[in-house]
Parts: sequence; C-alpha cells; structure tokens
Amino acid sequence: MPFDFTNKNVIVFGGTSGINLGIAKSFARAAANLGVASRSQDKVDAAVAALHGEKQALGYSLDVRDFDAVKAAIEHFRNERGTIDVLVSGAAGNFPVPAAGLSPNGFRSVLEIDTLGTFHVMRAAYEHLTKPGASVINISAPQAWIPMPLQIHVCAAKAGVDMITRTLAIEWGREGVRVNSVSPGPIDGTEGMDRLAPTPEAKAASARAVPLGRLGTVDDVADVCLFLASDYARYVSGVVLPADGGWTAGRGFGGLG
Repeated sequence: MPFDFTNKNVIVFGGTSGINLGIAKSFARAAANLGVASRSQDKVDAAVAALHGEKQALGYSLDVRDFDAVKAAIEHFRNERGTIDVLVSGAAGNFPVPAAGLSPNGFRSVLEIDTLGTFHVMRAAYEHLTKPGASVINISAPQAWIPMPLQIHVCAAKAGVDMITRTLAIEWGREGVRVNSVSPGPIDGTEGMDRLAPTPEAKAASARAVPLGRLGTVDDVADVCLFLASDYARYVSGVVLPADGGWTAGRGFGGLG
C-alpha cells in the first residue's frame, strides 16, 4: 500500500542533494508539502524546482551552525504551512583524513555541522512540531558505533547525533513526538560513497561486503524514512535503524564471493 502524506508538512534539512534530496522527493511523491534547507542557494533553487506537488516547496539557504537562521527558517515554514508534521535533519560534513593529519578546525567543523547542527534543528523546531503526532528523523551513519580509519571526526559527530535521538525520544515522547535515526550504509551515487570508494574496484569491494550483495540506493533509505514517519511506525521511537543491506551486522566478514 503506497504511503500517503496528503496535507502533511515535511521539512528536510540538508534536503537539496544526495540522500536527503531523495528523501524529500519521496515525501513529495507521497503528496506531502515540502520545505528544504541547505547552505547553497543554487542547490536550494534546484531542489525546489524538482519537488512538484499541489503546493510549491519552500526553500531556505542557511548554515545549520547558525541557530538564528535555522530558527527563522522553521518559523517561516510553520507560519506558511501551519504545522510541522515530519522533520528530517540530515545536514552533514565528511572528508576522509587520518587523525594525525586532521586539523582541530576540521574536527570542530564536522562536529558543528553534524552534532551541533542537529541540536539546532531539534531545538528550533520543538515548539512548532505537531503534538501529538510529529515524527522526527535524524540521518546518522554507521560511524556512530563502528570505528573506522580516516573517520574520527565523523565517528564522534554521529555518535552524538544518535544520543540526541535517544535522549529526545525520552523527553519528547510524553508529548506524542517520535524521534528516530536512520543510518544509511554504502549508498551508490552519493557524494559520500564517491569519497570513501572513489574507484570502480573500491565500489565493487564495498558491494561484496554487503550481505544482500549490492550497494544501496537513495530510494532504499527514503522508503525507510517514509515508514518511520507513517502511522505504520506509530509505536517506534528512540530507534537507530540501519538501512544498509546487513552491512553493519556482517561488518568485517569481507563478502562471500
């Protein structure tokens, strides 16, 4: 049965490229009213043009490290649409680098985008969320619980995001707000995958390490978000849900072929 988000209002932070844009498009196909936010005005404009629905998507160019800008965007979206039924926070930074070569500024930058940015989005949105009934989804990563070389900054940042998710699920659950994280595995066609597996050989090796035998797609992740935001997941909160074909469950087995 198709998901139906008619008359539901969804705002996606980081929603102008990659996985997050795919999430926004999936909600748009499910008839939701969309808002998207990211730093690049050009990407915001392109995403708004790509999100077709009964109402034009609203776009916001901002940096999630700027709390006042995040707050202003959320207040505008809420004033224009009336409610915030689904909130997706997916802004992130990543670049492979050994810890010994990572500058303090580089480490701080990723923590500020991922962890502090997630807090900014959550804190600014809280008073505008539909209560009861809102669904909040943070986009995490396997680095939150699996240590990976060249990823010390991301490991620290995403671990913080997951703890934000679990803590807010406890605090906000009393008001009927569900808070979950989705942790994408190796997803083909994304900037992150291109950085971590830059060659066809590296991508093939990544696919072999997935028990389901393939890289994921953006739609694989988006469908999980649709489920978590729907009434089918009405009793699901405080969960960090991998969308990775079993990759984290079989981490280190190296594939079967």
